[in-house]
Amino acid sequence: MFSEATFEQMVCDTLSKNGWKYIPADKLPRQHSDVLVEPMVKDALIRLNPCIAEDPSRADEVIYKLRALILSVQANNLVAQNEAFKKLVFENNTFPFGENGRAVPITFFGSLTAEEMAKNEYVVTNQWVYPKAEGGKRLDIVLLINGFPIAIGELKTPVREAISWMDGAGDILAYEKSIPQMFVTNVFNFASEGKCYRYSSINAPLTVWGPWHTDDHRGEGTLVDVQTSMKDMIKPEIIMDIFRFFTLFATDKKYRKYKIICRYQQFEGANAIVNRVRAGYPKQGLIWHFQGSGKSLLMVFAAQKLRMIPELKNPTVVIVDDRIDLETQITATFNASDIPSLVKASSKEELIDFFKGDMRKILITTIFKFGEVEGCLNERHNIILMVDEAHRTQEGNLGEKMRTALPNAFFFGLTGTPINKLDKNTFRTFGAEQDKSGYMSRYSFADSIRDGATLPLNFEPVPVELHVNQEVVDAEFDRLAAQAGLTAQEKSDVARRIRMEAIMKSPDRIEKVCEHIVNHFLTKVDPNGFKGQVVCYDRESCVLYKKAIDKLLGDDHYTTIVMDTNNDKEDKYKEWRRDRDEEAKLLDRFRDPNDPLKLVIVTAKLLTGFDAPILQVMYLDKPMKDHTLLQAICRVNRVYGHDKSNGLIVDYIGIFDDVAKALNFDESTIQKVITNIEEVKKVFPNLMEKCLAYFPNVDRSDDGWEGLMAAQECLPTNKEKDEFGADYRVINRAYNALSPDPFLHQYLHDYRWLSKVYESVKPVDTRGPLIWASIGAKTMELVHENISVSDVAETAPEDILELDAELIDDFIAGKDGAKKKAKKIEIDLVARILVHGKDPRFIRLGERLEELREKHEQGLITSIEFLKRLLELAKEAVQAEKEVVPVAEVDKGKAALTELFNGVRCNNTPVIVERIVKDIDDIVRIVRFDGWQTTVAGKREVKRALRSVVSVKYKIKDKELFDKAYGYIEQYY
Repeated sequence: MFSEATFEQMVCDTLSKNGWKYIPADKLPRQHSDVLVEPMVKDALIRLNPCIAEDPSRADEVIYKLRALILSVQANNLVAQNEAFKKLVFENNTFPFGENGRAVPITFFGSLTAEEMAKNEYVVTNQWVYPKAEGGKRLDIVLLINGFPIAIGELKTPVREAISWMDGAGDILAYEKSIPQMFVTNVFNFASEGKCYRYSSINAPLTVWGPWHTDDHRGEGTLVDVQTSMKDMIKPEIIMDIFRFFTLFATDKKYRKYKIICRYQQFEGANAIVNRVRAGYPKQGLIWHFQGSGKSLLMVFAAQKLRMIPELKNPTVVIVDDRIDLETQITATFNASDIPSLVKASSKEELIDFFKGDMRKILITTIFKFGEVEGCLNERHNIILMVDEAHRTQEGNLGEKMRTALPNAFFFGLTGTPINKLDKNTFRTFGAEQDKSGYMSRYSFADSIRDGATLPLNFEPVPVELHVNQEVVDAEFDRLAAQAGLTAQEKSDVARRIRMEAIMKSPDRIEKVCEHIVNHFLTKVDPNGFKGQVVCYDRESCVLYKKAIDKLLGDDHYTTIVMDTNNDKEDKYKEWRRDRDEEAKLLDRFRDPNDPLKLVIVTAKLLTGFDAPILQVMYLDKPMKDHTLLQAICRVNRVYGHDKSNGLIVDYIGIFDDVAKALNFDESTIQKVITNIEEVKKVFPNLMEKCLAYFPNVDRSDDGWEGLMAAQECLPTNKEKDEFGADYRVINRAYNALSPDPFLHQYLHDYRWLSKVYESVKPVDTRGPLIWASIGAKTMELVHENISVSDVAETAPEDILELDAELIDDFIAGKDGAKKKAKKIEIDLVARILVHGKDPRFIRLGERLEELREKHEQGLITSIEFLKRLLELAKEAVQAEKEVVPVAEVDKGKAALTELFNGVRCNNTPVIVERIVKDIDDIVRIVRFDGWQTTVAGKREVKRALRSVVSVKYKIKDKELFDKAYGYIEQYY
């Protein structure tokens, strides 16, 4: 059996080939009551510091100070002591060891050069006991650098049922409370059960423990994957990099300290920036990390490392954004992280003074400030700008002025949404030719969902009558325009506003929408402890919606409006005017689960940069698209405890009737961000039936061990267990998406039963990256409490644009092969239409193709839109062709069968051969399908159909005749 001891040895062997020396814990020169391996610490201090080498007793003074720091820790001040240790190592590291007692800095780990790194002693050990030999805590894995325990790992066997990495992480959290002394010098902790590797900082809840991946390795689920993650992360140089540059200590709203270390995508992205600045070329790059995956912290880590690297000669780092609310969010992130030398430029004068004064600090400002300056402000080369949300709104005149002001600076663009490749300006401005994909670092929403950094987004449609019907809108607008006697130009100028307002502010519609919002929130969201956001058409709509919702709720304390009240000359929105501090306090109330404020009503504010994990649902009643839409809906994708399995968008305007159109990006995967709730309901019964089919004749009312054993006997091998596990994960995702919809009540008993079985047989395949990380140990909680827990694996409906994503990407990129392939699609489509020229479906397809060509030639649609619609027509043509046997093929088949029956006619053969052939042709055409000859099921169905005619109807028992007839059918049909 693969035991925990075996797993420990595997980890030690792996790391011993990765720069670490393995020494068993009982061979280390320490007492069980020692946290530090003091002889190693002393040797390192002497080895790295000449001032200590000349008087080794000085090392004892340093160790005494370290010992006092460690022994004074309590569980409630562990983070503070951990921060004090880091400051002692890198900042407050002077001792009176110089000439005449002068204070001089000493080093505990040397610098990060390869030469200095080689002077450190890296040790991995196991079964470390603390604080005493008998009854002490036994730690599975401890990593030591120069005698300091910098990482602790807990391992669980991969072959025990109902055990996951979370059990190991839970052990570490318990040790932090019972033996906090072991964690004062800690950089990070890790846990694994042989399938998933997870790591985090001290005091981190399980929800923020994350995986470590690289571009070369994204796998998860096997021992090999765990081993690879450890090899990739647990390298001496990476651990020291994280310790020095990718560790932050922040303060929350209640003045409590907490520790942050980087996720792997932040490590990768920040180092990509740092390495490019170090190299000096190219002086730009584009980073796409999906909304909610920690982009602000990435900038903090990058800024911190850039400022701390001596070879960059004290650079200036500038964080630029395009919205005041983003500026506030980023400033708050930097301030909470206690980053030194941080300033803001709130005016043009402050911006000019900063650069003219050649300040060497971290500056946060908006791009609009650059629009107010003229000429060059500073020609220095070590100025690094990180431009947040770097898409098309950032460019034009503002971008040119920024580059004129700082002609030799580095410019790095960061975005949380993919950039359409048609947006040549952004790629030209920020993208580097050296980055083949256009991005120097990319972390997609699929990555973030797989890693648990963000949650999937589900889409729930509403009754169609609440949607905005474009035809009705157009008709209403035409009527209003005619009444007002508008000219064509005037009509064009006011089209968008009048069209929408005529419908959006209809009192009847507002009443219906608000009734739906209140009912939905009270039945599906509020009972689970989450909150909601209502997105309205404009400021006036916000007020109208609040009045309607408050009337339905009978209380105005549940809702508030957050809006920009500038340019409110009539004081219509004076009631909602707040300064920044007042607004911050209000939003803190919204984040508080105990506060009665449940719904926040907005139109533009809080759609970017607003981070409230308790927010689960967005009631969307405002037209949006592209970046604005994606940024907005991602307000609800933040992780919040174990019960929040997804974010939810309730769409009242029909934006997601066409996801591809609403999210018009070149990245095909962007369309997978939405799951349609109604579609899930349709397939749920089949999903349940598929899972239950594994257990025929098992009594599901037996909740005892005999019933469970009977179920397990239906899954005798790993193959069956894996197949059942894969199907269970699908229904688990569906259940999470629907819960707590009353629709599920009829399935609750069977779902609970399946969950118990699933827990007991624990899949061993690699098909679900978070199969046990998300639901393993937690499924038992479901069984007891009837509440499903999250499986954040990604789901998505298929559509033509996903299937042809590579072609579309190549087409956008202008590749010749793609253009030729697109032309071939058009030619093939025409050929299909001509072959079936008399079929009404193909006649209509031909008409639609001609209309499409005309629109393209007239410039009414883009080439990309032309290709998308062409692909849709091609898909329809293929589907229609599957339902039609070409005339020529039908004639060949009939002729062959006629010849066959004429050739074997005898006295027992019916006189009218044509009738036999027609009957065979009719029934075979019904049951056959494209490619049936290559499947067992297809052959069986066709033979059954043929037998029903030849043997049953016409009583012909000739096997040779039957076989020949089948051979002709297989050839011609």
